[in-house]
Amino acid sequence: MDLHGKVAVVTGSGRGLGLGYARALAAAGACVVVNDVDADVVGAAVAAITSDGGRAAGVVAAVGDSEAAERLVDTAVQEFGRLDVLVTNAGILRDRVLWKMTDDDFDAVVKVHLRGTFACARAAAVRMREQGTGGRLVLISSPAGQRGNFGQTNYAAAKAGIVAMARTWAMELARAGITVNAVVPVAATEMTRTIPAFAPVIAESERTGEPLPDWLRKDEGLGTVEDVAGLITFLASDASGDITGQAIGIGGDRLALWAHPREKAVAFADGGWSADAIAAAWHGGVGAEPETYGIPAPQAPGA
Repeated sequence: MDLHGKVAVVTGSGRGLGLGYARALAAAGACVVVNDVDADVVGAAVAAITSDGGRAAGVVAAVGDSEAAERLVDTAVQEFGRLDVLVTNAGILRDRVLWKMTDDDFDAVVKVHLRGTFACARAAAVRMREQGTGGRLVLISSPAGQRGNFGQTNYAAAKAGIVAMARTWAMELARAGITVNAVVPVAATEMTRTIPAFAPVIAESERTGEPLPDWLRKDEGLGTVEDVAGLITFLASDASGDITGQAIGIGGDRLALWAHPREKAVAFADGGWSADAIAAAWHGGVGAEPETYGIPAPQAPGA
């Protein structure tokens, strides 16, 4: 995939998945703006990209407000002349069950993930529309946003909102030739290493250098950071020009298209539905096959 001549901003790209995205985009030829809250981490990421022959600049900023978003876009333009791709990856976790989650826990996560995505996308869209040559917004979501996850009220809500924004912006930016897609990645990161079923398998793979087993790569769709990065590069490219408004899963050997919410079952009652009528009809009608919720617990073969 050839991205020469394109300029990309990747938020939260000092380490982990974000760094993997930035390095993949640079390897394909794009100039990249790296972002993190830690100056040392940003410097190391820029050095890693340039040592591989890529071109990169760094911005030390906490994503979440308009000032940081505009700094990222301005840096892309000042350093490389334009902006073609935005990948909104920056995020934090403040996991708590509902009755223990504080206002600060909730607000901090929503500010970085949801408001940060909004602010950066808005700044990028303004610039891309001014350029008049289209562009790519790639918004990073999560399985938690698609299904919910225990202890992640704030994170799941923010990630679900990101997919909703992708679908909305796909409509609003279509005439400008700007595509907007959400990516739902699963990879061996610091977060997935804490999952009991994954932790020993990931640790053994890292110790031996052997690939993760097939049940993890296929059944759970979990692999390396590099397994995810190919989708980001594709969505940043001209080859994805007809793809917009989608939520696309990637991880391990698995590539998936997530369905958008839609009516699963419908029933009608002349004159409308009373509470008693709903109670009488629910279990044998619309509610006969309720939807599942939560991310299914991983199961190793023979477990």
